[in-house]
Amino acid sequence: MMNLTPFVLPEFYPAMSEIFMLVMILTVLLATTFSRDNARGLAYWVTQATLLSAAGITLIIYPSSADVNTFSGMYVSDALARLLKIVVYFSTFFALVYGRAYLAVRRLDRPEFYVLVLLMTLGIQVMISASHLLSIYIGLEMMSLSLYALVAFDRDSGHSTEAGMKYFVLGALASGLLLYGMSLIYGATGSLDLNQISKLLADSMHAVDPSGPDAERLSVLKFGVVFLMAGIAFKLGLAPFHMWVPDVYQGAPTAVTLLISSAPKIAAFAMAYRLFVGGLSDVTDVVRQWQGMLIFVAAASIVIGNLAAVVQRNIKRMLAYSGISHMGFMVLGLLSGAAGHVGQNLDAYTSAVFYAIAYVIMTLAAFGMVALLSRVGFEAENIEDFKGLSRRSPWFALLMLFTMFSMAGIPFFVGFFAKLAVLEAVIAAGHLWLAVLAVVMSVIAAFYYLRIVKFMYFDEPLDNAPIVASGSMRTALSLNGLAIALFGLAPGLLFTLCSNALKASGV
Repeated sequence: MMNLTPFVLPEFYPAMSEIFMLVMILTVLLATTFSRDNARGLAYWVTQATLLSAAGITLIIYPSSADVNTFSGMYVSDALARLLKIVVYFSTFFALVYGRAYLAVRRLDRPEFYVLVLLMTLGIQVMISASHLLSIYIGLEMMSLSLYALVAFDRDSGHSTEAGMKYFVLGALASGLLLYGMSLIYGATGSLDLNQISKLLADSMHAVDPSGPDAERLSVLKFGVVFLMAGIAFKLGLAPFHMWVPDVYQGAPTAVTLLISSAPKIAAFAMAYRLFVGGLSDVTDVVRQWQGMLIFVAAASIVIGNLAAVVQRNIKRMLAYSGISHMGFMVLGLLSGAAGHVGQNLDAYTSAVFYAIAYVIMTLAAFGMVALLSRVGFEAENIEDFKGLSRRSPWFALLMLFTMFSMAGIPFFVGFFAKLAVLEAVIAAGHLWLAVLAVVMSVIAAFYYLRIVKFMYFDEPLDNAPIVASGSMRTALSLNGLAIALFGLAPGLLFTLCSNALKASGV
């Protein structure tokens, strides 16, 4: 008799938010096809409802204490994944609120824009929950291809088209490097499953004889880690793979820059965490290698990002270089976790998650203000455009002040405590020189952040046109700015949430 291996159906329940997102993408496509007259408004509202519904599904459809691996080990549902997905849903929701008027006056609020946003979000969801090299790559490409199209969405703009082409070419190169690194890791371990890779490394490569059979496998593994690092550094916008960031941020429509600067950063952080902490943290030689590379890219990002931001006159380029330095800070927390005991590891990884979330909150508010000040025929892209903002709108000037103070790391805003948590982790890991360098660069960074504050409160306005904003835009920006202040006054709320998520995920 033929011996049939029983077929085991995957458990679909933990992936209900992804399945729901996919169904809603098809729904938006169909609904806007048969409702051309109201397609623009319909696509926006269905997209926003989809994001809020996905957040609700993620929160309540599966118990927060349960960690489940399904789809043959390619997908993991754990507390960290759920937390990061919630941040992604709400950051994308707020980005669309900020960008709606900007898109409408430029006739860019077409249904396909919102379909691409949902496809990007689905790719991010897959990346965050990926526990397999193949699913990581599928999620990455789904997100990246959507972003390439969004950057070049304004076909009549030469700057947008150029930015999209640069992003596509460099992104394809980075994806190739990442894929090659994954193939080398598969060659060294014989597995694509991160849990299996971690187990195999723990069992066979703790003490490798330089003349033994495992020495060659270890060399291939190290070589693969180098290519992985290059791909991840590009996606995070870390030096020396950062040159696309200012060009794409400046060239893309501001509504798209809002999207690029927020949710994809969470996805890239999740990818780095899953690969390095989840899959490659059980061999001392390998840990030393990726930790050493992270030290280099973090230090280079903090220095290059801050020094380049000082001389920028375009605020989108300034915030782009600022973002490079912020990603360097976030990576400091990640690398510090590989250097200490269990409790120290938890604090370090918590500081990295905390910083990533804090950065998303801050960058949304900053680019939201840029979108607010832009209008028909005018792009508020120069820092001089913020002159006299306190006279035009004291409330919005105050919200921008909160954002700039927070990004500069001034007490008592969320950015200060994010930097403080990372610096404590770096010092505990024994990298005192890195902490000193980060503090010095933060002092330099304060100059270009406070320059915006000086323009808003001490200079005469160059433009006296009234600031026009919808009720939803005003409400969203106000909540965003108040969140920066609230999490600064009570940072323990967010820090504890991040720590509990990591503990529940087995850190």
